[in-house]
Amino acid sequence: MKYAIIKNHLNRYTKVSMCRAMNVSRSGLNKWLNRPESARTRRKSLYEKKVIETFEQFEAIYGAPRITEELNALGLPCSENFIAKIMAEQGIRARNGKGFKYSQKGLSMNNVSDNLLWRDFSADKPNQKWTSDITYIWVKNKWLYLATVMDLYSRRIIGWSFGETMTVELIEQALNMAFDSRNATPGLIVHSDRGVQYRAQKYIDRLTNNGCRISMSRKGNCWDNAPMESFFGRLKVELVYAKNFQSIDEARSCIFNYIEIFYNRKRRHSANGGISPATFEENAALAA
Repeated sequence: MKYAIIKNHLNRYTKVSMCRAMNVSRSGLNKWLNRPESARTRRKSLYEKKVIETFEQFEAIYGAPRITEELNALGLPCSENFIAKIMAEQGIRARNGKGFKYSQKGLSMNNVSDNLLWRDFSADKPNQKWTSDITYIWVKNKWLYLATVMDLYSRRIIGWSFGETMTVELIEQALNMAFDSRNATPGLIVHSDRGVQYRAQKYIDRLTNNGCRISMSRKGNCWDNAPMESFFGRLKVELVYAKNFQSIDEARSCIFNYIEIFYNRKRRHSANGGISPATFEENAALAA
C-alpha cells in the first residue's frame, strides 16, 4: 500500500523524500516498481481502458450496468460489480445516474427555437445552413469538451473550440471562428440541440445580431442533428479511441490536425460524392 501511494505521487515528490516520510527503503521501492506486471494487473488495466472508452463513446450516459453489457458483447467477460468498482476508482459516473440531480432552474427551457431544418441537411450554397454541437473527449483522467460548427453545404468544419469547461464561451469561440472564416449573410440558419449553452441569451444575441435564423432539434432527438453526430462518431473512431490522449496539448494538436488537415482537406465524404469538403467547395466555386 505504501509503495502504491509513493508511485501515485512520483511526478510531484522525489523518491528519497517519500521513502523517508513513509519509512520504507528506496531499494525495496525500486524492486516493487520494477516487478513484472501480474496477469491480474494487466487485466484490470485493460478493463479500465475499455470502461473509459465505452463511457466516453456513449457520452457519459451509460452507467455500470450498460457498460458491463457492452463489454460482454465485445467478448470481454465482466461483472457489474467489477465495472462499478472501476468507475468509482476512476471518478466517473453516468450523467443520468442517481447522483445527478436536476434543479427547477435546470428544468426551465427558455429560448427554445423551432426546428427549421426538419432533417433536411441539404444546402444549395455555402453559408445557407450551419449546425453546431458539443462532444466529450477523455484526456488522461478527465473530460474535455469540443464544440464545432459545420457548414451543411460541404460538411466542412468551419469553427471549433476545445476546452476544459462546457460553457457558452466554448460554443461562442467556435461560432466566432466560423463567422471569421465565412462571409455569412442574413437569413443563415444555425442549428443546434436544446442544450443550456445554446439557449444562453449571450449566444442567442450573437446570432440574432448577425441576422441568423435559429433552429433547434426536438427534445431528446439526436437524429435531428445527424451530420454532426456522424462527424463526432468518425472523429472518435479515427482519432480519439486510437490515441488515448495523455495531455491537453496533445489532444488539441491532434484535433487540429484531424479537422484542419485531414477531415476538411483530405477525407472523402459520401455527401460530397466522395471528395473532401474543401475540394467540393473549390470545384463548386470553379463551376459557378
